[in-house]
Amino acid sequence: MAGGEERAGVPLSNLDQPLFDGAEATKRDLVDYLDTIADRLVPELAGRPLSVIRVHRGGEPFMQKNVPKYTPPWVRTVTLWAESSKRQVSYALCDDRRTLVWFANQRAVEYHPTLMLAEELDRPTHLVLDLDPPSGDTFEMAVRAAHLVRQALADSGLEGAVKTSGAKGVHVFVPITGVGTEDAAAVTRAIAARAERLDPSFATTAFIREDREGKVFIDSTRAGGATVVAAYSPRTRPGTPVSFPVAWDELDNVGPRDFTLRTAGQLIAEGDPWARLMPAPQRLAAELIEEGHGIPIARVQAMHEGKRRARARREQAPES
Repeated sequence: MAGGEERAGVPLSNLDQPLFDGAEATKRDLVDYLDTIADRLVPELAGRPLSVIRVHRGGEPFMQKNVPKYTPPWVRTVTLWAESSKRQVSYALCDDRRTLVWFANQRAVEYHPTLMLAEELDRPTHLVLDLDPPSGDTFEMAVRAAHLVRQALADSGLEGAVKTSGAKGVHVFVPITGVGTEDAAAVTRAIAARAERLDPSFATTAFIREDREGKVFIDSTRAGGATVVAAYSPRTRPGTPVSFPVAWDELDNVGPRDFTLRTAGQLIAEGDPWARLMPAPQRLAAELIEEGHGIPIARVQAMHEGKRRARARREQAPES
């Protein structure tokens, strides 16, 4: 156990323990990486209610939304109603390097901010399309779907930036301005539907997994209070990959394992590609908003369809 070490005024402990099974990294590697790239990652987190995924030594990863009671008083927080858990939750705001190092010492590996700032919860700053291929070894399918999304955006007069998710998929971020949560969610659905129509044999917006038929799922549900893993955040996956920004013309030549806790810091030593590749905030056309409002919300539609199918199965079941 390493004793007496600190970083940014934060006492550190147990730095030489393995981070998690299969991480190929120690807790020290996590602290070193996050401290090194703090000036890149903190701007992605600052002012946004934050959920993290932590891993206790020898345990399974778990998501933490509510800050623990022992959180230092200098960690800024905001209290919000969490609809999923039906309670008030005190979220951290990771506004500075010291807070990020504190989270690293808590073995927080993944960083999932909201798409809106705490001061403007009704004004999302980005749309997100999450491209989810049917299995873990089909990253190239997610890349192909990302190009469909890029074309759908271009056809709609919009631009986006792309990054690996750090898992098996790809995220397309579209910076926006001037719309509320419901309109932003509607446009996300409209873009997903337009991308699906470009190649319906390959991509799908079907929320129910059994309906996807081996296609790439264009997930339009990262809206409202949803969170998305931040650019430069590590993931709790074998080898500890990192969600990493990629230029559109380089996307076909990369894989998720090209960016890890041990390599990503070196790749951004000379700059911030996510900031460089991100377009300026864009306004959304009224007709695109209207189109999206005519598309059912995927989760709600799936819930009703699930109930319908369950009812049909009960009606068809033979009497005992």
